[in-house]
Amino acid sequence: MCGISGLFKTTGQVSPEDHELLCRMTRVLAHRGPNDSGIQCNGPVILGHRRLSIIDLSSNGHQPMSNEDGTIWITYNGEVYNFAELKTKHKLEEKGHRFHSRTDTEVLIHLYEELGIGMLPELDGMFAFAIWDSRTQELHLCRDRYGIKPLFYGRVDGTFLFGSEIKSILEHPRISRRIDLQALHDFLTYDYVPGAQTAFADVSELPIGHVLTVSSQRSCLRRYWTPVFDPDESLTEARAIELSREYLDKAVEKQLVADVPIGVLLSGGMDSSTLAAFMCRRQSAPVHTYSIGFEDASFNELPFARMVAKSFGTVHRELTITAELARDMLPKYLSYIDEPYADGSAIPTYYVCQIAKDEVVVVLSGEGGDEIFAGYDTHAAYRVTSHARKVPRWVRHTLIAPLVHSLPVSDKKLSFEFKAKRFLGGVDLPPETAHLWWRMVLNESEKLKLYSKQVREQLVPQRSDRHFIEVFGNSKAKDVLNRLMEIDASVFLPDDLMIKNDRMSMAHSLEARVPMTDNELVGFLGTVPPRMKLKGLRKKHLMRSAMKGLLPDAVINKKKIGLEMPYSRWLKAELNDLLLRYCGPENIEATGIFEPSAVKSLIDQHCAGQRDWGRALWGLLNYMMWVEMYQATAS
Repeated sequence: MCGISGLFKTTGQVSPEDHELLCRMTRVLAHRGPNDSGIQCNGPVILGHRRLSIIDLSSNGHQPMSNEDGTIWITYNGEVYNFAELKTKHKLEEKGHRFHSRTDTEVLIHLYEELGIGMLPELDGMFAFAIWDSRTQELHLCRDRYGIKPLFYGRVDGTFLFGSEIKSILEHPRISRRIDLQALHDFLTYDYVPGAQTAFADVSELPIGHVLTVSSQRSCLRRYWTPVFDPDESLTEARAIELSREYLDKAVEKQLVADVPIGVLLSGGMDSSTLAAFMCRRQSAPVHTYSIGFEDASFNELPFARMVAKSFGTVHRELTITAELARDMLPKYLSYIDEPYADGSAIPTYYVCQIAKDEVVVVLSGEGGDEIFAGYDTHAAYRVTSHARKVPRWVRHTLIAPLVHSLPVSDKKLSFEFKAKRFLGGVDLPPETAHLWWRMVLNESEKLKLYSKQVREQLVPQRSDRHFIEVFGNSKAKDVLNRLMEIDASVFLPDDLMIKNDRMSMAHSLEARVPMTDNELVGFLGTVPPRMKLKGLRKKHLMRSAMKGLLPDAVINKKKIGLEMPYSRWLKAELNDLLLRYCGPENIEATGIFEPSAVKSLIDQHCAGQRDWGRALWGLLNYMMWVEMYQATAS
């Protein structure tokens, strides 16, 4: 796993200043690749690389890397797990291509020589890379199907810039730190910045499953892969369960290829426990597992993680996250993300990676399982909604709603109060909008009340639900459940979960692999009829059934908890001073983004227990920390 950077002078010539800029752009990515670094200039392009050695630890894996005659150069971040098969399938050696390493990087170069960018649909793995073709004078930026690996870009003064992290691009002195107000508007709904936009107006992110081709005359962005849902109605449930087990096992096997030690981030949930189970079957030496938990039992899955670790005899380490440990990472952890980000799992992930890095270089992580096996409450809620709508509207609104809204506010994870209010609010909405309602932090009217007069005058907002609506509307799936799962895989997974997974692991020079995104596994599940994925209201029915007898029954039958910190309670007590430091009236007024009295109202209501504004306040706290850290401005 690595960090990549580069610049393309689309007008003018490369200067010594450009070379020094690229050195700085590459240097700030050192945490992504501590083992080696390289800079290569070829005509109007300079490529940079920081290497974390995983396969072929020798100097033969040095990057940027070229083909035999130096006409094609690559700087590459990722792992393509089927590189050996592709090398054989396309007979690269027989066709005269010479190999000097055992790396997937070198296979990609020669595949490009044979297939061009047409090679991308064949790659099974996680990647973000740039290929400079001096023959056509084109630069190709490529990103994997699920956005596991990041890639950002920007343009200024006839220079095209790219990097694994935004901080690399910010090294250019004329890239502004102006806030993208639409990104702010979306962030307040999601607690992360969705889509190709970033928090910075002058920086964009390469969309998942896309390639961007840049030349001196033009640029062209195109998608090379879209999800395929083609249910096979002849498939029996028994066969679907059997094949799910086989494809899960095979996905783990593929991702155990490395020349360094591998462990598992074991949350105690179904996904990570499944990875641990199959890894233990494939590896004779004891597997290393790493877990974190919380003092609040409603957030804590450590008992289940210990159960799995004991069941398989893993070498297990764990850590309990407290408010003080969270405080120690505020706002430091945002320096690895470069954007406002308020997923409560990021800081715990930072700490679990910290305890893993002393023993392993690669970890398996369970992201993607809920998206492909139908594991979220929103999936089950969709099924229940059709029945709830049979209750007359007046009964729901005049009798049921007052009872639900009278429930006392709870700080517990996924409390009945939270679920009841979210479900009731989404009953009358279209499925894609109801799907967002479960995750929505602030709605359109609530956000507009928060903005300062300056922001309201500048911002003409698009509705934040457009991200879900566009994916749902463009999906080729015929069934609503598959369309909702496609939203999760296209928005929530890459723009939230993969950010946390990549940045918090790479902060420790640790590679995190995600077997649940395996091409064959995902492809197979696209053929499974939706009724088998969510049988009745049993989320992850296929995975739970496939793991019967392999995992403890208590793990298979447990309710999903999910990794998140109890920040709603902490903001009232242990972290309240920090909240007031960044979101108090004086600081809010000084930045000119939000209306001080509106923010104060949220804080007062939350601390008085009148309403749970925990997610909104955690988002505002992180946004204000980001503004200060990056000196971001609203104009």
